[in-house]
Amino acid sequence: MDRFGTGPIRNSYFMLSSTELQSDFDSLVGQGVLNNWNYPSNTNALPTEWGSVFNLRLLTSSEAPVARGASANSQDVYYNTVLGKQAITHIAQDGFSMKLIYRDPYYSGMLAQNATLAIKFSQAQALTQDTAIRQLLCTRITQLGV
Repeated sequence: MDRFGTGPIRNSYFMLSSTELQSDFDSLVGQGVLNNWNYPSNTNALPTEWGSVFNLRLLTSSEAPVARGASANSQDVYYNTVLGKQAITHIAQDGFSMKLIYRDPYYSGMLAQNATLAIKFSQAQALTQDTAIRQLLCTRITQLGV
């Protein structure tokens, strides 16, 4: 696609990083890092996807593990989990199909103020090749307040 300010996206692995690293990723834009708003098309970007660098698509979450003050010079150490496509899989479950549950407000509470809407289904995930999962450890480029 010919769009100004965009760049190509390679077939990539996923890397889950802490949201605290986003400002460091911002400082590396133009040095191999591409923000997701510069993708030719955002239709395939995940909601937590910050951008990409080489063969990694960067996903950020406040739940990503951080070891506070764990480095040799007492900086925080960030655990970035990288997954290859063959690392995990979804296993389809036989004998149970999805069930949509709806109860209107009259049946969900005495005052008829809240309705119930739920989906019930069975699924399973499995590790298929644990050698395709890696932890990349890093510290911040700049520590805030230092």
